[in-house]
Amino acid sequence: MTTSRRLADRKVEKFEKNITKRGAVPEATTKKGKDYPVGPVLLGFFIFVVIGSSLFQIIRTATTGGMA
Repeated sequence: MTTSRRLADRKVEKFEKNITKRGAVPEATTKKGKDYPVGPVLLGFFIFVVIGSSLFQIIRTATTGGMA
């Protein structure tokens, strides 16, 4: 199956244009704010649980005499 030169040139041009545009994200789709994926209440609860459990573990380790 032979392809005409004009059709081949059009395919090559389309391919080259695609290569130069690859990876370019339009400015409109990128987010520019400092918006967290979780809300402040959930973030505060998570920090409370992590810090509270670590403090609880430290107190429990101190009262039982350390690592035995």
